[in-house]
Amino acid sequence: MSKKIAIGGDHAGFVFKKQLISKLENLGFEVKDFGPFSDESVDYPDYVHPLCSGIEMGKFDQGIIICGSGNGVAITANKHQGIRAALCWNEDLAVLAREHNDANVIALPARFVAYELAEKMVLSFLNTDFEGGRHQSRVNKIACR
Repeated sequence: MSKKIAIGGDHAGFVFKKQLISKLENLGFEVKDFGPFSDESVDYPDYVHPLCSGIEMGKFDQGIIICGSGNGVAITANKHQGIRAALCWNEDLAVLAREHNDANVIALPARFVAYELAEKMVLSFLNTDFEGGRHQSRVNKIACR
């Protein structure tokens, strides 16, 4: 069974999003595009909130969110109690976000990394498991419930 991936962001991430969808589908991932569907200026919360709600409801295994800096989408995503979004700008951070933080969403800064690096980060993120163990008690303390 393939992983179900939710992807979205804003106009600055539109080109990366299209390229990532193609790559992931070719690798057998099931991908849901939450938008935007052009490079016209949009407000990222309009796309990130529904994406994160879908992950919280169990409709998707993981998410990818992309904007210019990655900060806006990450801040928005992390307002959701069931989301642990990690802003990544290199492959090591993407791996550690999964291994140590059990991040379920990767946030990408499209204006600050090359597409090739973004693709490597996403694939590392999606293919890395949470280590659990000593990290589990820390992750359990993240949500404000």
